[in-house]
Amino acid sequence: MSKYLSRRRRFVLPLFALALAAIAVAGVSSATAGSKACGTVTLNEQAWSGSTANTYVAKYVLEHNLGCKVKITQITEVPVYQAMADGKTDAVLEDWGHVTQQQQYVKKQKTVVAAGVNGVIGVIGWYIPDYLMKQYPQFKTWKGLKGKESIFKSPESGSQGMFLGGDPSYQQKDRTLIKALGLNLKFVSVGAEAAQVARWTQLYKQHKPVLFYWYDPQYLNATYKLDQVQLPPRFKGCQDDESKGGDPKKYACAYPTYILTKFFSKKFATSGSPAVKFLRKWRWSNTDQNVVAGMIAGQHMNPDKAAEKWVKANQPKVKKWLS
Repeated sequence: MSKYLSRRRRFVLPLFALALAAIAVAGVSSATAGSKACGTVTLNEQAWSGSTANTYVAKYVLEHNLGCKVKITQITEVPVYQAMADGKTDAVLEDWGHVTQQQQYVKKQKTVVAAGVNGVIGVIGWYIPDYLMKQYPQFKTWKGLKGKESIFKSPESGSQGMFLGGDPSYQQKDRTLIKALGLNLKFVSVGAEAAQVARWTQLYKQHKPVLFYWYDPQYLNATYKLDQVQLPPRFKGCQDDESKGGDPKKYACAYPTYILTKFFSKKFATSGSPAVKFLRKWRWSNTDQNVVAGMIAGQHMNPDKAAEKWVKANQPKVKKWLS
């Protein structure tokens, strides 16, 4: 009996092992057959250095870890919703609270899908150099600007003070806000962010007064000492999109703090691509973004090289995105 059992074991155990191996192979084959290749992913890069940092770090991981082919579009903040609805771009990795578009495309049409937060907290407001705040401490609030607007005069503003607006493609309400607050300021736009930065940094280096639209996170905030002018507190019904028009008094409040979010086209979100899962998990901090944006915009490093440098130095975060 013992010899029979011994022989039986010699036959049964190899057969059992072979069966397990067959199941394992079948499982692998099934998983491989059921999984989708990443294919092409189209990310939208917007007109600020933080968006460039987001886009190229995600691009690097998608290409090197998931084998995706990544294309980049450069569509401004509002039209990009229609582009996602049309399937022309797959993902926006940093949205600054476009409520009107979210109502239309996410809630009503359901052609765009909310994809969670990106980890960055956005702040928009009115800023002046720190040296000016020390000279005029009353500028800590907007009320302190009244009667002192002429300090900010420029060739474009005539007898009024100049308020230097942001990139025209950005969401802002400063023309209406100036009117609502009764300030003797003229809204002046010099074009895209690069032109605006060139203007206010020149005045900063000359130690001259300047009042301008600005935001955080922004890598330049580590280089230039800036102070925010406190605007009136927010109230129920406070408006932020001046393109809607209406009573200026509805705009007489500070910009909100933005929990920055991601959006996907519905086509991409339901595609089954492994890129969808990765981009849903992808998130980082203001500091992370400023480091990469500083390499790209401040040190003029190639965006792909900057992304590679950050990714290699931050493998624990990257592994969490890919887990």
